[in-house]
Amino acid sequence: MTLHKAAAIGGGVIGAGWVARLLLNGIDVSIFDPDPEAARKVEEVMQGARRAYQQMLPEQLPREGQLTFAKTIAEAVADAGLVQESVPERLDLKHKVLAEIDQHAPADVLIGSSTSGIKPSDMQVAMVKNPERLVVGHPFNPVYLLPLVEVVGGEKTASATIERAKEIYASIGMKPVVVRKEIEAFVGDRLLEAMWREALWLIKDRICTVEELDDIMRYSFGLRWAQMGMFQVYRIAGGEAGMRHFMAQFGPCLEWPWTKLTNVPEFNDELVDLIAGQSDAQSGKWSIRELEQIRDDNLVAMMQALARQNDGKGWGAGELLNEYTARLARLAAEQKA
Repeated sequence: MTLHKAAAIGGGVIGAGWVARLLLNGIDVSIFDPDPEAARKVEEVMQGARRAYQQMLPEQLPREGQLTFAKTIAEAVADAGLVQESVPERLDLKHKVLAEIDQHAPADVLIGSSTSGIKPSDMQVAMVKNPERLVVGHPFNPVYLLPLVEVVGGEKTASATIERAKEIYASIGMKPVVVRKEIEAFVGDRLLEAMWREALWLIKDRICTVEELDDIMRYSFGLRWAQMGMFQVYRIAGGEAGMRHFMAQFGPCLEWPWTKLTNVPEFNDELVDLIAGQSDAQSGKWSIRELEQIRDDNLVAMMQALARQNDGKGWGAGELLNEYTARLARLAAEQKA
């Protein structure tokens, strides 16, 4: 499927990331965001995205799509082939925005929601015309670099909509994974929230600082997870006997009283001040834009390293990067011709 025009509703961190990925794939984007600073914020994200893509494909990038700022949702979605909604995580706001999208978007247009955790069935109730064309298309930040998108259908979502979403997201270099059952927070955020809750207890109980916790992650299992997922890593840990041996050895540990995942620390001012203060000490010397550049440079370097593995065919995200950059190169050559 060739996507020529998309609409972005919401231009925050995630919405702007979608805009960047789409534009850098040569797709025109019409965006609606009532924030008077939206144009500046989106352009700053675009600058970072261009910088990252020039590292991935230094010879020639495709010609960017054209970005226009619409005055209304109706104007933004009028002739789009994809509408990606990325407004704040408030169900009442989602209802209002999706109802308006549903009213004005052509009946056959795919509508994707970037929600991090709201079930699509809970959002579809606001769509009276064509609720069957709504899916959750949950990305990860930065959207223009990280390829995963969780695709989740609701009670009224048509099976053809799921297939179409997979096709559209894959066409812009993403890795769509369909979540088999509709649950809050889907899969990625369920895992992240579990880590986040445990991390809050470790900081609150003065077991470690935020910097020490980040170091423990990034110098150990974070590196493993960058190229193999949890179960593949643990299969190796089981030795020649594989996963069965690993589970027999470490499975009983799950019953030990190690974790506080069943409880959540009180999110009071004391805990917020503790974490914010330690975070300032850790990273306050860099601006957010500088941290974004550092993050993007590291992500590109890691994906490029993975792209060289497996005799040049790539491994994991590196294999997908090879396919994606080859597609962008073909698009650039077609535009030049």
